[in-house]
Amino acid sequence: MRRLTSRQVVADVVVAVAVGLITLVFDVHANPFSVLITLGMVVSLVFRRLSPGTALSIAWAVAAFEMLTLSTPQVSNLAICAVLYATAAYGSQRIKWIGLVSVGVGAAIGMFYVTFAQFAIFGVLHDVSTVTDLVRLLLQIGITFLGFLALLGLPWVGGQLVRTRVDARTSRDAQLVAEREAARAEGDAARAEREAARAERDIAVEQERSRIARDMHDVVAHSLAVVIAQADGARYSYRADPDTVEESLTTIAATAREALVEVRVLLGQLRHSQGAAPQPVLGDLEKLVEQMTTAGLSIDLRSSGTPAQLGSNRQLAIYRIVQESLTNVLRHGDTKATVDVLFDWRPDDLTIVIASTLLPSAPIDPDALTTSGQFRPDERRGHGVVGMRERATLAGGTLTTHQAGGRFIVRANIPSTALTQEVRLR
Repeated sequence: MRRLTSRQVVADVVVAVAVGLITLVFDVHANPFSVLITLGMVVSLVFRRLSPGTALSIAWAVAAFEMLTLSTPQVSNLAICAVLYATAAYGSQRIKWIGLVSVGVGAAIGMFYVTFAQFAIFGVLHDVSTVTDLVRLLLQIGITFLGFLALLGLPWVGGQLVRTRVDARTSRDAQLVAEREAARAEGDAARAEREAARAERDIAVEQERSRIARDMHDVVAHSLAVVIAQADGARYSYRADPDTVEESLTTIAATAREALVEVRVLLGQLRHSQGAAPQPVLGDLEKLVEQMTTAGLSIDLRSSGTPAQLGSNRQLAIYRIVQESLTNVLRHGDTKATVDVLFDWRPDDLTIVIASTLLPSAPIDPDALTTSGQFRPDERRGHGVVGMRERATLAGGTLTTHQAGGRFIVRANIPSTALTQEVRLR
């Protein structure tokens, strides 16, 4: 059963009833079976689009009943043409081909019925006594067969043409839908790629900004610590030894100039996304130690093992860790005690230990210690230890801090590569 709209069902019923009324009014016969035949054809018309197979079965049954009762063909028999059209246009593949077979079988049966059961319609004589009568009979049979074949076959062909056109339109619509879906999928994929690329750019920008922020913190904190230490030293020794004031002011000016240059470079990178500027390496540690010594620290820098060549990112991480550790000592530690800085080179890694003395008046908050005894820095003091730990992690290593015996110890472990170049630390 096919799905039809209410309008289509009403239209089929109206057409079927109209055919039935016309048949009963203009084609009345004394045959008592005419009404049944007409009713059967009307029913087949009602079902021709709703169920072409059912309509074809009803039409065959009525036609067989009509021939068995030797009834005269009537106008309602034209319903068979509409049914055959429906089998080709709306039926399934099997019903369509059954309809085509019905065309040939129906034409043959109709020819036989009309020729031999209804001679009077065509004026065919019962007595065939001459060759001319035989030829005339055969010609009559052929013409009758071709007439029935055309009468039944043309509607089926018309239905097949409609079906082909509908199938072509459906296929074209399906292709258009598939193309639209493909275009939409391509658009979604392109949009997803753009979103992914944008996300990657955003991540890269954020990482770069975070790196610049860490460098800014290291530069500013270190430089200001040196400047403050030198200014305090100059203020205290002004009256006792005025000559040292000039040296302190010289150090302050040099440190401030260096800090200003580095800050300008970092701000330029942040503002214009410029390429990476030259970054400190392990060779710059000597200058850092001299600068911190001038600021008032006593530093014992030692190295053991065979130094290995490290990548620039690891060298920068080591430099910033040492710089931040010494800056923290200058700001929060006992500057009169010696700061021990040890570089322990091993075949696969480098261990850096920076030990400084805590001020007796600067107790450590118990909440700042982890369960393992390591020091957890107070975030309100800044991000120095957090930044050092992050730099070590980005370099593929680790960093821990703890206190022992009144000393604050920073221990960093950075993976190293095979020895390719000697780096000297004195």
